[in-house]
Amino acid sequence: MQKGTGRNIFVAATYAATLFLGLILGQNYVDQQSNNPGSSLVPIGLSDNSYKIQQVLDLLSNSYVDSLNVDSLQNGAINHIVAHLDPYSSYLLPNESQAQSEALEGTFEGIGLEFFNLNDTLLVVGVIADGPAEKAGLKVGDRILRIDSTQVAGRKVGQNIVDKMVRGKKGSSVAIYVARDNRERTDPFHVVRDQIKVSSVDVSYMVKPTIGYIRIRRFGLKTAEDFKATIKELKKQGAQNLILDLRDNGGGYFHVALRLASEFFNDRKMLVYTEGAHENKREYYSEGAGEYTQGKLIVLINEGTASASEIVAGAVQDWDRATVVGRRSYGKGIVQEQFDFLDGSRINLSISRYYTPLGRSIQKKYTANWSNMIDYASMYKGLWVLDTTFANAQMYKTLAGRELFSGGGIKPDVNISIDSNELSLLYQDIIKSSYLEQFVYERFTKQLPAYSIENFIQGYHLPQLEYDKFILYLKDRNIIVNERRSKELLTLIQSDIEAIVGRYYFGREAYFKVKNRKDEYVKKAIELLVPTSLITSTNG
Repeated sequence: MQKGTGRNIFVAATYAATLFLGLILGQNYVDQQSNNPGSSLVPIGLSDNSYKIQQVLDLLSNSYVDSLNVDSLQNGAINHIVAHLDPYSSYLLPNESQAQSEALEGTFEGIGLEFFNLNDTLLVVGVIADGPAEKAGLKVGDRILRIDSTQVAGRKVGQNIVDKMVRGKKGSSVAIYVARDNRERTDPFHVVRDQIKVSSVDVSYMVKPTIGYIRIRRFGLKTAEDFKATIKELKKQGAQNLILDLRDNGGGYFHVALRLASEFFNDRKMLVYTEGAHENKREYYSEGAGEYTQGKLIVLINEGTASASEIVAGAVQDWDRATVVGRRSYGKGIVQEQFDFLDGSRINLSISRYYTPLGRSIQKKYTANWSNMIDYASMYKGLWVLDTTFANAQMYKTLAGRELFSGGGIKPDVNISIDSNELSLLYQDIIKSSYLEQFVYERFTKQLPAYSIENFIQGYHLPQLEYDKFILYLKDRNIIVNERRSKELLTLIQSDIEAIVGRYYFGREAYFKVKNRKDEYVKKAIELLVPTSLITSTNG
């Protein structure tokens, strides 16, 4: 499902007036991987009632007592129809469609700056290496006062508004006025906007002398290429075994997931097959001669591992290529195809189900919660109810004799117990409040440290005194943590604060390296790959 691929479809008529202009099949057609779009015309049959929605819209537009926004009515009609199909089909407005494309393609036109609204001041907390902002001279720790002629300091300015001000056409410029080291600079930084590339590989490094670690956040347009290059680099550093972290990876491009899975096989293996009411069964195979076909492989998954990432986990598990560690994945086994409208809006339409090589369906059962329809303010939120139980509906055996089951999601080979503290409402409230970031940026951003990233990752631990101050910080903001809960949350919150400090000082990769120090998933993966005695001697 990549940009520029697929068949262009002009639709003669469908649900509302906009649809009469035609549906153009977008960039993500699952069955195509060439760069030459087709031009076939596919008519849609009409019934006697096909024009009813258009007639209703015409009636309202011409006869209703008040003036109406017809575009809004059309969007509402489309949304109503699509939302009732299944949990994953959706209608996106132009801005939503663009945001989705940018996220998956990993590119956007802007300046490459990450900020946090700290006490109504935009604090620069990240600068993309070699991006426009860094080239212009902006640094982590700068406080943005003005963007062009618009004052942003001391005002509640939403991120979407700031995004509109700093993003723009490649080659255009924006003036950023900042305060640095508590001194306001009189001259602005003139930043020339450019194409910003963001890798979907969050981090890759040698977690142990012979073990490489790669975390992938989504399957974007360049993910397979980035992964292959990363594998080669880790091999040069001595990687003989690999931990692939797909936790909280919600999916992405279908064809990219297949290309990435191919890297684990040196011959032609079926990776997945798809089938739907209007889609014949189609099998997808690895290309062979992958970059990582010999070493041991551990794949980490959790409840947030979904869709394309489940395809990868299911394929390597079915072929006994990897040990899957973690908790049962989300269970999204339906493929969406993207259909683009001329105005930039889009329908993500479910067209088929996918199955692992052994034939397992990982799709959870879902039913409509029609009682929610009376709540018109959030009509489609929670409309679909997913069955979270694992039914063990059917058992399959791998060539090595492992027993695997269908029933909703990928069930790991090695289970990691749920941390009740992590799931507690108190901890979730703390995470959602952004007080962790606020605390760090208020206390740890006066100056950057003099030590290296390696020394920080190996040696920095949040002092108990700072943790106690954070608990008081929460109390001042009406989040009360008693002594017992403070002790129970100590390890979690210490790790969170340490990781945020690391990200501020050394960038995004440092965040994950610090988090992984105490991560139970990573610890278990290392235990499975390296004898305990060797782990002890290495750490010592």
